[in-house]
Amino acid sequence: MSFLTLTDVAKSFGDLQAVADVNLSVEKGEFVSLLGPSGCGKTTTLQMIAGFVETTRGRITLDGRDITHMKPNKRGLGIVFQSYALFPHMSVADNVGFGLEMRNVDKAERKERIREALALVRLDTLAHRFPRELSGGQRQRVAIARAIVIAPPVLLLDEPMSNLDAKLREDMQFELRGIQRKIGTTTIMVTHDQSEALSISDRVVVMEAGRITQIDTPYEAYERPENRFVSQFIGKANMLPGTVVARDGDAIRIDLGHDLAETGYTAQLPERERVIGVGDAVTLCIRPEKLRLCAPNTGRVPATVTSRFFLGSQWLYRLDSRLGEVLVCCQNEGTEPLAEGAPVGVDWSSEAIRFIQRDAHHG
Repeated sequence: MSFLTLTDVAKSFGDLQAVADVNLSVEKGEFVSLLGPSGCGKTTTLQMIAGFVETTRGRITLDGRDITHMKPNKRGLGIVFQSYALFPHMSVADNVGFGLEMRNVDKAERKERIREALALVRLDTLAHRFPRELSGGQRQRVAIARAIVIAPPVLLLDEPMSNLDAKLREDMQFELRGIQRKIGTTTIMVTHDQSEALSISDRVVVMEAGRITQIDTPYEAYERPENRFVSQFIGKANMLPGTVVARDGDAIRIDLGHDLAETGYTAQLPERERVIGVGDAVTLCIRPEKLRLCAPNTGRVPATVTSRFFLGSQWLYRLDSRLGEVLVCCQNEGTEPLAEGAPVGVDWSSEAIRFIQRDAHHG
């Protein structure tokens, strides 16, 4: 049995269904991110786990116990809020020790556990300071220490890095993952930042409009997105319309058309799409970094550079081609980039293309 399980969990606010039939199993020690845009239901799901929001229906179990209707303070979970919610009139040490004090832990043990928690987040020399005397990253680490000092069975993180600047945010992602690995606490993080979720999670739970659309490892979610939403929300993606020209069992042959030199691709049908037949319109996906730029009049597709964007380690090109607008991402190797208006060829490996779904208007 999984350590934390959500079974058919749903939440409605009047006529608005914020979360619909969420089923999720989290293993002990796992780091799982709920990922999706604003309003997708990820924070509501986290708050139902925490007990701050009552479920409309469904069941939540933790280590075999039904906690669905248990009060938040009885669940014993560690929580880091988006705002950190530190007490401004308390020192760092007192903030960290607050949960222990509420649990009537004796003073000597409390002092030792506070010291250990602050050492873990590398703030043991700042125990006497007040939140106003700390940087954003330090305040975040105090909030993490306060959450983990009670040795919670599950650590819940609600957009914990959204208030940090870009560089600090990146540093804190790896710091947070390092802390979680050290203590081994089962962790669920809510975020809308796909790079954050991909870089530190064991699994990502992609949500859209109150529903889970895909649960996978970061690598699988990126490399094998199950639908258009996932492919475009996690990273950038080129969507290529095609037509099924042959089918043999669960393998289909897809033609991209446009009078291209090599347009046939064989894809294995996922179970959810087994009704597809010859003549159906489908959508394929290829990531910008899987496309290669080559000399004009070579490769599979001729194109023209319409714009370019310098990303430091990479160049992102927007091209006009027979396939429509295409994004290509290339490593910055220090050579002169292509100019806007330059002709170019585009090539790719057949293995880089992913079948996404049958086009809805042909369903």
